Amino acid sequence: MKLKFKLLLILFIPLLSAIKLNAQNQRRWEDIDTTGYYKKEQISKDGFTLIFINKDPNLNAATANSLKDAFWKVYPKMVKHFNKKAMHTITMMIGTEYRGVAATLNGVVKIDQEWIRKNPQDIDLLTHELMHVVQTYGYNVPDNWLTDGIADYGRYAFGINNAASGWSLTPFQQSHSYKNSYRIAARFLVWVEQHKDKSIVKALDKALREGKYQPIIWERLTGKSLDALWQEYAANPSIKERA
Repeated sequence: MKLKFKLLLILFIPLLSAIKLNAQNQRRWEDIDTTGYYKKEQISKDGFTLIFINKDPNLNAATANSLKDAFWKVYPKMVKHFNKKAMHTITMMIGTEYRGVAATLNGVVKIDQEWIRKNPQDIDLLTHELMHVVQTYGYNVPDNWLTDGIADYGRYAFGINNAASGWSLTPFQQSHSYKNSYRIAARFLVWVEQHKDKSIVKALDKALREGKYQPIIWERLTGKSLDALWQEYAANPSIKERA
């Protein structure tokens, strides 16, 4: 009997570990681990709510306050401009659950505490992530370079601390393509906006969110195909920088 019990125990312990690991892997993005240092604030005003969670005891208070201030200065404006039906309750978390810079899903923005601690002026990383909340495109996005291109456009157009952080649109190079996404695509979008259609980013964003985006939309809005626009941009990529 003792031998059988030991054998069962040997088999049972790895099973428990596997169940625990699977449970951890199944945790949703918005299910934040509350172990360890945990500080939570909830602020509501003008129809919006910010849930701010800081799990880094070494985060400078000024940096935390700058992130919270940025939310109130940036997010309501982007919601009003792009998508009034966007989520009005946002959770921002500083911690180690995401490693990199920052990422967003289901209204939860996770910021890498090491990154923001080392780059305290990079407040507008939040602006990029909040634009993703506004977008809510889903997963099957055609021309998916546009997703982060528009998010960086949002950072450029609505950001409040880009210059201080050293962030700017990437200067054009002949080796570039709009498919490089992020700041390269964002600069192209600014050029199209300034030279062809001042409302094109808003139109593209709406079409992507509603699942109605097709490449022909570029020609419908500007009279030229996407590739033809890029060729014209490459020939004369000058833009008027944001004041």
